[in-house]
Amino acid sequence: MATMAAAALATPLLLASASPSVAHRHSPGEQAAKDASKLARKLVDKSSATDAYKHLQKFQQIADTTGGHRAAGTLGHDASAAYVYQQLKKFGYDVSYHQFDFIYTETQAEKLSVLTPAPRDIEIKAMTYTKSTPVGGIKADLAAVPVDETTGCEPADYASGTFTGKIALIKRGGCTFGAKQAAAADAGAAGAIIYNNTDGALAGTLGDSATGKIPTGGITKAEGEKLAADLATGPVNISFEIRQLQQKRVTNNVIAETRGGNAANTVMLGSHLDSVTAGPGINDNGSGSAGLLEVAQELAKSKSKPANKVRFAWWSAEENGLLGSEAYVAQLSSLGKQEIKLYLNFDMIASPNYGLFVYDGDDSDGVGAGPGPVGSAQLERDINEFLDKRGTPHEGTDFTGRSDYGPFIEVGIPSGGTFTGAEGIKTDKQAEKFGGTAGVAYDSCYHAKCDTISNIDMKAFAVNIGVIANAVGTYAHDLSSLRKPVVTVPTDGDAGSGGGLHDGHGHEVTE
Repeated sequence: MATMAAAALATPLLLASASPSVAHRHSPGEQAAKDASKLARKLVDKSSATDAYKHLQKFQQIADTTGGHRAAGTLGHDASAAYVYQQLKKFGYDVSYHQFDFIYTETQAEKLSVLTPAPRDIEIKAMTYTKSTPVGGIKADLAAVPVDETTGCEPADYASGTFTGKIALIKRGGCTFGAKQAAAADAGAAGAIIYNNTDGALAGTLGDSATGKIPTGGITKAEGEKLAADLATGPVNISFEIRQLQQKRVTNNVIAETRGGNAANTVMLGSHLDSVTAGPGINDNGSGSAGLLEVAQELAKSKSKPANKVRFAWWSAEENGLLGSEAYVAQLSSLGKQEIKLYLNFDMIASPNYGLFVYDGDDSDGVGAGPGPVGSAQLERDINEFLDKRGTPHEGTDFTGRSDYGPFIEVGIPSGGTFTGAEGIKTDKQAEKFGGTAGVAYDSCYHAKCDTISNIDMKAFAVNIGVIANAVGTYAHDLSSLRKPVVTVPTDGDAGSGGGLHDGHGHEVTE
């Protein structure tokens, strides 16, 4: 486990190229394992949650002075990226910005009010990439789409003339939000309101800026069912305002790698640096970013000369749909993809009501998505063994596609990592195992204004920094564990987050 004591400052050292030393009494494989064990122990001992917390304080300070967030395409993210870049440069890494274009979105209005028969206000969330109403919104009658297994997904769901100029009320399920609003638009609807088919608010995406056809927002199941019941007794007239800024902007991933090490055996670890616009994103994902930065600094100070190239990434525009990692993977050559032997992802590693989740590389839990590429099972096992040796409880979590491992998995790169939970609800068994409160979200401030410096659990933070440190130290010298068979052991894991298909972290596109 990562120590909580502050590490002593050491003079930054350039990471020089070297092959693993081979003593006459050791085979190359034995020497690699010896070097890996030594470096892993050193990094775990030196990497400090207390020191990493200082980076979180910097991210909070940046958010406080840049409008309260660090979203991609804004000054807050630019300042965060510059801070990470400068820190890594100081410690002798080859550091670069990987620039890409994307569509920045910022909701400017999301209002829904029933005017008749019984006036009331309803909370509504604008879908990402929605079209906008005029300023002040529109007033129109509501029209409910008949409920079935694929509500609002087919043209036949919209009786001719019934929806012209009206706002379509559509239940979630059966197809993407984008498909629902497009079908409503084709039927002449002036807007769409999609209500949840499970408890909780509904915040989703239409997929991309080209998909949006009409102003579209999401509401709770309870409010949707009440509106449908009201419609069953007579007309319902509403005031509906959804406005969203959508603008092409430029942003940067930060990529840093050791100056030495065999590029043909590149070990890669990443975390996303951007926040949502709702808050400063200190747990999501300042925590993973700070943990990665702390271990990178300790690797530089260790005087080690890794046999393998170690590459770190701080992704941008993850919250817009994994855009930074997708852009990076897309520009890799065939050789570049082959050289990356593994990718480990660390997103939300200090949730206040945490679970200690390890990505289920072999799908032993049988939850959601299938297994990761060959080697993913070994990455899961290696993390589990590290935690087991320290008596630290853990369980699996599904590859939901909600974070930056997604693009790596798609091109066949073994992937893994850890996660401490988002908006999912902690179970009674998990409360017994990890502590905390059952029946409450792992992170009640997920994607919210309250995801501040006070939204961090230092114990979970330290555990996961230890995981990062052990992985860096081990794989910097020795990749042999990726070839060792895995004994499949189910862990009763779950997603650690809300269900559904996603285009990115928390951006649901369907049920």
